[in-house]
Amino acid sequence: MAKPASTPFKVIAENRRARFEYEIEEEFDAGLVLTGTEVKSLRTGKANIAESYATPESHVGTVEIWLINCNIPEYKQGNRENHDPKRNRKLLLHKREVNRLTGAVERKGYAIVPMRLFFNDRGIAKIKIGLGKGKKMHDKRETQKSRDWGRQKQRLLRENS
Repeated sequence: MAKPASTPFKVIAENRRARFEYEIEEEFDAGLVLTGTEVKSLRTGKANIAESYATPESHVGTVEIWLINCNIPEYKQGNRENHDPKRNRKLLLHKREVNRLTGAVERKGYAIVPMRLFFNDRGIAKIKIGLGKGKKMHDKRETQKSRDWGRQKQRLLRENS
């Protein structure tokens, strides 16, 4: 029997509704500026990015991308220097990626959506963000319809073979 392919990263949290709510056109991997207790808390796998979003903010001539409303719970063995669970976290991206994201958000009305929070193969916390437009209600219905038809098709193939 073949061995299942191992993923080069360990998924901590996933935003499952992102592809349903948004039409994702481009994806980026970004680093996160974290404190020590945040990394320890992430290793327990208790983070939540379902209600979070990213936004560009300018500070003294430079534009930075910030992750807002990402919930990383406090580390249980942490002391009084523990982190705030919902603090804003800076995302680490290349300048051209920041410019691309900023331009799309400001001019074209796109949103920066967190898709997946994971540790890469070197053990560094990363987040996959997507650049997408919000779907209309009829687009969501169409997605649901095609998903249901795919499931029915698989059932029929399984029963007939």
